[in-house]
Amino acid sequence: MTTSRLGESHQTLREVVAAEIRAMIRNGDLAPGERLVEDRLAEQLGVSRNPVREALRALESTGLVEMRPRRGAHVVAFEPERAIELLELRAVLEAFAAQLAAKQRTDEQLAEIRHWFETGREATAANDIVKAAQAHRSFHLAVEHAAGNSYLGPTVEPLRAQTELVFSRLVDRRGLVGWHEHIDILAAIEAGDAEAAEQATRRHMNSVLHDLRTATADMDDAVPAPPAVTITAAPTDA
Repeated sequence: MTTSRLGESHQTLREVVAAEIRAMIRNGDLAPGERLVEDRLAEQLGVSRNPVREALRALESTGLVEMRPRRGAHVVAFEPERAIELLELRAVLEAFAAQLAAKQRTDEQLAEIRHWFETGREATAANDIVKAAQAHRSFHLAVEHAAGNSYLGPTVEPLRAQTELVFSRLVDRRGLVGWHEHIDILAAIEAGDAEAAEQATRRHMNSVLHDLRTATADMDDAVPAPPAVTITAAPTDA
């Protein structure tokens, strides 16, 4: 953490630390369920414990961190059932954002959406997990900005923070990012076709939901069944 970085970003130390910890969770450096030790994070990030403590409480409100009584802060555990609920809700909001963006995006906003699409596709081809994930996030953010609804971002943000954990769990199944699904979203927004943009986004989110449900079923199948218990009748007196 440097003063120049804070000056450039115009963020408080707590905000910068929260962003760093959030990135560590997104990138898998901090695993779901892992305990977040303030001293260790403070040393790793080069700050005191106070901004770390404040950052963890801020991240609690996003759903990425949970505070457990007498056990401290932990990365939220991956719960497939809740993840499915989150994705179902996010699918509605993302489809609405794409619909609006197709109607009222500017040329500059379209260029930004295309930029993140191209950046993400190149990162995926280079097997750069971190850069591809960042581009995927920025692509959807750019669509939301182009939608021009001031309530959309604050509504989606908590869902995004949690569903990013879902995407990280689906990397092996989906590849880094399903950019072949995003090209239809981009094309529809570029053409100004609101209905097609909505439908393309729903197809994308439904694809993610399908893969999540399949991955959840695979995880359930991988859990070994408990050993069979043979119950025998108690011996009776002759």
